[in-house]
Amino acid sequence: MELGGDGAAVGPGPAALGRGGFEVLHHTVGSLLSDYGWYILLAGVAIYLLIQKISQSLASRPSSQPGAADAAVEPDVVVRRQEALAASRLRMQEELNAQAERYKEKQRQLEEEKRRQKIAMWESMQQGKSYKGNLKLNQQEVESGASASSAVPKSKPNKKPLRGGGYNPLSGEGGGTCSWRPGRRGPSAGG
Repeated sequence: MELGGDGAAVGPGPAALGRGGFEVLHHTVGSLLSDYGWYILLAGVAIYLLIQKISQSLASRPSSQPGAADAAVEPDVVVRRQEALAASRLRMQEELNAQAERYKEKQRQLEEEKRRQKIAMWESMQQGKSYKGNLKLNQQEVESGASASSAVPKSKPNKKPLRGGGYNPLSGEGGGTCSWRPGRRGPSAGG
């Protein structure tokens, strides 16, 4: 029989079970923190920084519904950009057309000059003269006229030769400190 008069069985009560569960939980959490504490801390910091970055990007992004002032200004800006782009394209097209006209005019002049040379050659042949000499003279006149009108004649600078006049690579002299001599002919020495 029992000494207490309650008649209740002696055993672990609800307080004892709660205390035992707390000790098990404390032991489990303690061992987890001791094994993986730094990893958990670093993961927490990374998650915090990621949340901060996302919140900043969401705050800086313009809202999907523009305000009334933005809607009034935006079409004007777009129209001005399109007008500037169209004007730029028009200028470039006019410049390209002008270059094409200059090229066509040069081509016409060259063809006209060739035609005149052929006529002069034909007339000289009809008179019995040498047409090749006249052709060369005419070409020189055309080239001199074209070169005088298009560019300034270039003068050749006085160039100093890279090596002296007495340099001969086969003599072995003047080549510097390095000299090469062929090996001895004949069978190789050795066994």
